[in-house]
Formats: sequence, C-alpha cells, structure tokens
Amino acid sequence: MAKLVYASNMSLDGCTEDEAGHLDWAPPDDDVFVFITQLMRSARTYLYGRRMYETMAVWETDATLATQSDLTATYATVWQSAHKVVHSSTLTAAFTANTRLERHFDPGALRAMKAAATSDLLVGGPNLAAQALAAGLVDEIALFVWPIILGGRTPALPDHVRADLTLVDEHRFGSGVVHLRYRVR
Repeated sequence: MAKLVYASNMSLDGCTEDEAGHLDWAPPDDDVFVFITQLMRSARTYLYGRRMYETMAVWETDATLATQSDLTATYATVWQSAHKVVHSSTLTAAFTANTRLERHFDPGALRAMKAAATSDLLVGGPNLAAQALAAGLVDEIALFVWPIILGGRTPALPDHVRADLTLVDEHRFGSGVVHLRYRVR
C-alpha cells in the first residue's frame, strides 16, 4: 500500500502563514528547491484543500514560472504531471488538468485511494492534513522548518491530534532550513 505523506513548510514557531495570512515567506534557495522537487516527484497524487490548491496551481496557470530556470521548469513539469484531488466545498470547478474536485473529506475514500495507489500520495495544507492525521491515515510527516519566527497563524500541526512519531531522516541546508521526516507509529 502507498504511503500518505504530509509535507509542509513551517516557521520555527510552527506557523504556515505569516500574520497577514501570506504563504510567500519561505522562498527556497536552489538546494531546498531541488529537495522539495524530489519529494514532489516521489508521489503521483497530491491532495489539497482549496487554499493550497489555489496557491500551487500557478505552476500550471502561470507559464512564466517554468521559464525562470531549469529548476522551475522541472518543478512545473513534476507538478503538472501529478494527479490532484482538491477538497473544497466552495470551488465550483478545478482549473488545472489532472485535477478532481471532492466536496468533503472522506476517510474511507482516502483509505481506498491509498490501497489502490502504486506510488505515494502527498497531502498539502495544514487543515486537510489535520483531518487525515485525525483519521489515522498519514504515514509520514515531512517538515521543512525555516529559520524564522513568524508570530503568524495556521499551525502546521494540529493541536487536537496525538501522533507518536519516529524520526527517519533529517537534512540541514546551508540556508538554515532543516528538513525533518517522521514516520507515524
């Protein structure tokens, strides 16, 4: 069975957004960008909430991103080729290829998707990830901890879910970013 991996950027104080709700506080350097691209490539399906989907969709809707460098071109190709499942009660339609819209989170449907998958699945967005963690469906957590204290909002990890974890990998980048990968026991 495929693994469901929750991947997220977070500040040292655990936030995914700054105090104004912006997600653009963590622009990766080349080393971090290559690492994130490899993580994204390891999965063939991405699960998103509406906000994370709208944030990530630019990798298909803004063609200029792919022309900025070989790294951005590779990332755009990886993102576009993956299947996306967007959980939203407010979106009227998906606006990228390979994208399916789900009106609500269904743990049984996700369990079946994992069982049928031939490669790992990534969940992006702290709210959807919290639901998957609460349902016991997340197998691994991949955090990119940035050397900043945001005093922001939206924690990367839910405060109402307990999960015992085992550290399986760590990587330090020259920029001060630390990648931590945990297996959920």
